[in-house]
Amino acid sequence: MQVDILTSAAAVELRHLDNLWIQVSGTRCNIECRHCFNNSSPRETTFGLMTLEAVNRAIAAAAARGVREIYFTGGEPFLNAQLLEMVACALAVAPTTVLTNGMLISDRMADTLADLATAARYSLEVRVSLDGYTEQMNDAIRGPGVFRLALAGAVRLARRNLLPIITIVRTWDDADEPTMLAGFTRVLRDAGCDRPRIKVLPALPLGRELTRIAGLQRDEYVTAAMLDGFDRDLLMCSNSRLVTDRGVWVCPLLVEQPDAQLGTTLDEAGRSYELRHQACVTCWRYGTICGNVSARIEGPDIMPAPEAR
Repeated sequence: MQVDILTSAAAVELRHLDNLWIQVSGTRCNIECRHCFNNSSPRETTFGLMTLEAVNRAIAAAAARGVREIYFTGGEPFLNAQLLEMVACALAVAPTTVLTNGMLISDRMADTLADLATAARYSLEVRVSLDGYTEQMNDAIRGPGVFRLALAGAVRLARRNLLPIITIVRTWDDADEPTMLAGFTRVLRDAGCDRPRIKVLPALPLGRELTRIAGLQRDEYVTAAMLDGFDRDLLMCSNSRLVTDRGVWVCPLLVEQPDAQLGTTLDEAGRSYELRHQACVTCWRYGTICGNVSARIEGPDIMPAPEAR
């Protein structure tokens, strides 16, 4: 069966480097979410912290290739003491986003981020992860005490006009979606985020999600027929690369897959990649799910995950 997957999976080439992802904190995180796609936790050291020099080198290489957006991810990016300097470097090159659980955003940190955004040539976005609009719902997935700290971090950003994008992984049934979105919107507004922006992501068949949901299918892959007439720019592997302290991967979703490492530098990571993982099917089904603009906006506040093909 494995031979069939390897020989039948479609390959996608890097057409242009629009998006640079940088895993600045590796897999180090201050919490341990039940659905984490790369198994990040306080004890996970598979990937380590990146240095400011390495990050600046990657940004410069991406700028030479016309990069359009830069994303800082982890783990928890704010565990890297040099993150703000890295963000300042990125903002001189392209619109920049930090993906965070929001727990480490103090008033002082929020002030600094706002100052960076005001002085920058390009825009700064901060995405804060929540997975429930009540403490009980969220903390059952993300851990005790997370909801209050994450919500407080989001509110600090909103008060400084850095309107956070609240990122939510869909862990509910489709029929419950209107109730869930209404609940998030109400709670965010009541807390002080008077212009909430919400992005819903599909659950990813990776990492701890494979054990959270029993029976999750693991053996799908993208075939050449599935790409016939398909806009390949909707796939991250056609326009993105992930830089880590261990080299360059095809995309942030596959950072735990050895075959997804394409080289040690961006120069070496331009080759095509075979879509042999089920996460590739998720990306094919929903589009470039990891970016900020991967779904149409319905109304002023909600950025839902697009409908599956």
